Amino acid sequence: MQVISTAKELRYINGKLNLSPVGLVPTMGALHEGHISLVEKALSLSPLVIVSIFVNPAQFNDKNDLKNYPRTPEDDLLLLGKVLRENDIVFTPEVKEIYPETDTRKFSFGNLDNVMEALHRPGHFNGVGQVVSRLFDIVKPDIAIFGQKDFQQLAVIKELVRQTGDKVKIIGSPIIRENDGLAMSSRNMLLEPEIRKNAPVIFKTLSAAAEMITGHDIPEIKTFVGKQINNVPGFDIEYFDIADDTELIPVSSRNEMQKGKRYFGCIAVRAGKIRLIDNIEIGLV
Repeated sequence: MQVISTAKELRYINGKLNLSPVGLVPTMGALHEGHISLVEKALSLSPLVIVSIFVNPAQFNDKNDLKNYPRTPEDDLLLLGKVLRENDIVFTPEVKEIYPETDTRKFSFGNLDNVMEALHRPGHFNGVGQVVSRLFDIVKPDIAIFGQKDFQQLAVIKELVRQTGDKVKIIGSPIIRENDGLAMSSRNMLLEPEIRKNAPVIFKTLSAAAEMITGHDIPEIKTFVGKQINNVPGFDIEYFDIADDTELIPVSSRNEMQKGKRYFGCIAVRAGKIRLIDNIEIGLV
């Protein structure tokens, strides 16, 4: 693999290799097996894979969160070196490469700006739109792979592509979990030991909620989820919503769920000092 830090060199190498389709896997580093599953998906589809590692300041509405976000650059390169091929690229830009000038663009993502993560992290998805559009402009990928753990982000990026008319194909890749069910996340390494021990309650509760949909209405399910999470010391639920997978419009009753549509239960939890998100598909039988 090749490690490149400037947009100019990346464009030069990309043009010289002239391989197609080009697959992009955007990451913020602190890589784990969940990220590697995205890379492996890209490898199966593209003769040239570019993995970007960039902690994007524009998508953090909490400066302390940005400061404390885990950074493990040496380990990241070791991990990628085990799976990437000779011509594949790791793109490790500095902030000035992504934002040579202050990015003042404002995006509107419709209802996606008004629910769940958008309500609790103001400005977050505008920052996502800024960095992803810049990466697309620099890399010129044909395919881009994103994890389904960041469920709302995936919907936002699909809407971004729809609005910009970019020809890149967006592919979502399934959540990868630890053996105890906790969704893999770079933030997991920041969990305090006792909090980490109890963190599987999140997926366990989501799984129970998915089973409840056949015999309970949504208000009952939401009450159940809230109690299950909040009864664990150090855990505090921010939201749990059941929403469709395109506009992410939360439904308040099973009667609102339409056949032919896919629905997911999405959750955000404060686990000690760390904020975790997860989701699960919920289907009517």
